[in-house]
Amino acid sequence: MELSDWIILLGTLLFIVLYGTYKTKESKNIEDYILANQSTNWFTVGLSVMATQASAITFLSTPGQAYHDGMGFVQFYFGLPLAMVVICMVFIPVFHRLKVYTAYEFLESRFDLKTRTLASVIFLIQRSVGTGITIYAPAIILSSILNWDLTYIIVSIGVIIIFYTYFGGTKALNITQKQQAFVIMAGMFLTFFIILFRLPQEVNLGNVFEVAQVSGKMNLLNFSTDFSERYTVWNGLTAGFFLMLAYFGTDQSQVGRYLSGKSIKETQMGLLMNGVLKVPMQFFILLVGVMVFIFFHFYQAPLHFNPVNTEKVLSSEYREEYRNLELELEDLLNEKNEVTQVYAGQLNQGNTNNVLEEKLVSLNESETQLRNEAKEIIAKVDATAELNDKDYVFIYFILNYLPHGVIGFLLAVIFCAAMSASASGLYAVASSSAIDIYKTYKPNQSEKHYLKATKYLVVFWGIICILMACLITLFENLIQLVNIIGSIFYGTVLGIFLIAFFFKYCKAKATFWSALITQIIVIYVYSLEVISFLWLNPLGALLAIILAFVFQYFINRKKSV
Repeated sequence: MELSDWIILLGTLLFIVLYGTYKTKESKNIEDYILANQSTNWFTVGLSVMATQASAITFLSTPGQAYHDGMGFVQFYFGLPLAMVVICMVFIPVFHRLKVYTAYEFLESRFDLKTRTLASVIFLIQRSVGTGITIYAPAIILSSILNWDLTYIIVSIGVIIIFYTYFGGTKALNITQKQQAFVIMAGMFLTFFIILFRLPQEVNLGNVFEVAQVSGKMNLLNFSTDFSERYTVWNGLTAGFFLMLAYFGTDQSQVGRYLSGKSIKETQMGLLMNGVLKVPMQFFILLVGVMVFIFFHFYQAPLHFNPVNTEKVLSSEYREEYRNLELELEDLLNEKNEVTQVYAGQLNQGNTNNVLEEKLVSLNESETQLRNEAKEIIAKVDATAELNDKDYVFIYFILNYLPHGVIGFLLAVIFCAAMSASASGLYAVASSSAIDIYKTYKPNQSEKHYLKATKYLVVFWGIICILMACLITLFENLIQLVNIIGSIFYGTVLGIFLIAFFFKYCKAKATFWSALITQIIVIYVYSLEVISFLWLNPLGALLAIILAFVFQYFINRKKSV
């Protein structure tokens, strides 16, 4: 990185943080701090909701996902628009009518304090872990690529987030997230067109995706009915729907964003905006990953994208063996460059060449084999090394192939995304613990007292999330890890809310015990690895409902005896 990159990186981050803090006056009461006096317009609500979900993991991990596996991951979001409609019709009117600070307040009015506390505690566990991951994800990758101290990066991100969340509350979050959303999407569009203009003349916007299709990267839809497959149309429309319904309808990090809306209509418009734009946004981010894949047809890519693993091998007795693989890859990529240019040239003339297509497929398979052999060597050097390097693809491309200045801007994008999602998570656990736990069990205090308590809890949970980030170890693909953590817990909480909204037959005691047992069962099912993690969401929700009916039946029967 050069001086221009540092100026742009630090300048962008400082502007967003200071602007957000400046535009938000000191909150005078708990309603202003948590709900921003319900003064947020629909456009800000929509951007804030989108920015909360789009963490740094999205912009580090999603392009790497597309680089390796293609566009199929977009199916994960197919259930989101339908979930937005259900939340707008069912959840939002109830939350606004009851004037709740958190989603879990509603559960006490419908059931009892015990059920509300259970849902809140489940949320606090999964969201504190999830927030730690959103801080850790960019930190571990930036640390390995830039040789920055990992702890320093984690603490820096955490302290910045604590600063503007502590002083500004929801208003600061909404304002900074609006700026962050613009920076993030501007960065992705800039990357897309830089790649396009750096490709050879034969490869253009008219044929670049045909070239990608030869390697199967443009396969959007998978209609398989195999429950073990993670990303299919049916997974997205069913299991994905339950996940999105749980995330946007019951997770305080999202609910808190739209509870600050001016009115029911403004809140609904903001969520519908998210429903309309989220799938295209994810599609485009994946498309950037496919463009990076095409880019490396013409520019040299490393044998393994994680530099820490590479450095370990090159310092070991397997150095020569690894070097030989690197030379083989270099020759293979040179051949792929030539074949791809010829193939693209023929596409420009309206011709298709099956021989060249088969050659490209063969070269890609050989490249995959070389990379797998490299991973085997890495495993010999360090049996505990994380061999999946998907999360390092995009950051490697940024640092090695983008012009200076743009590098600083793209790093600012990653930090903005990290700050946006992490701040929402931090604020959510702080407000939930303040309202659902502290205020509930220590009532009749002044507004000023609860405001101070919420701010202190921002600092407390900020430290917890920073410590969590320091303890987390890299697990497969980061974007999948976040969704796995959510899926383990979301189904149970969603089940509680669905019972509350639709099944008046089930009362507090039956619901509490059904939720508690369901959560234990879901964790056990996940440990068996018999179904894709996405299906844990409908499993948890439906199991909670069924058990609640069973328990309520026996409770009623016992009373009647």
